[in-house]
Amino acid sequence: MDFTFKVLNNTRGIFSKIIENSSLEDLNKIPEGFNNNIIWNIGHIVVTEQLLACKLSGLDMMVSDDLVNKYRKDSKPEDNVNQAEVDEIKGLLFSTIKKTEEDYKKGVFKDYNVYTVSTTGNTLHNVDEALQFVLVHEGIHYGYVLALLKVIKN
Repeated sequence: MDFTFKVLNNTRGIFSKIIENSSLEDLNKIPEGFNNNIIWNIGHIVVTEQLLACKLSGLDMMVSDDLVNKYRKDSKPEDNVNQAEVDEIKGLLFSTIKKTEEDYKKGVFKDYNVYTVSTTGNTLHNVDEALQFVLVHEGIHYGYVLALLKVIKN
């Protein structure tokens, strides 16, 4: 699982740099043909990892119910995000994955509520499978963010 956490940390670093190099306006922009924005995609990957790894393992999440409701599957941006929320999401990029990795290494993940993901139809039976899916999921949303950036910057 070391490699999985290494990839997740690297991907989260890329998302962090995107936040740093984008204006608040660009993070909130929803171009024609899209139904979400850059910051929604980044908030979504943070929330999804917490739901799939922690909540389904019966553990406490590091994200608020408010963030879960704003960024969970089937949600969409309803208002522009302010700088404070951008900063919160940016901080959660690393703090959440660090805590998940620490807990994983301590053997905290024991139980898991089996869950079938809607995007691929795969059924997750344990935290190892959940974290492997999280890699795929974050890659999908990195692709969305790259597409958004291409449209916004042109």
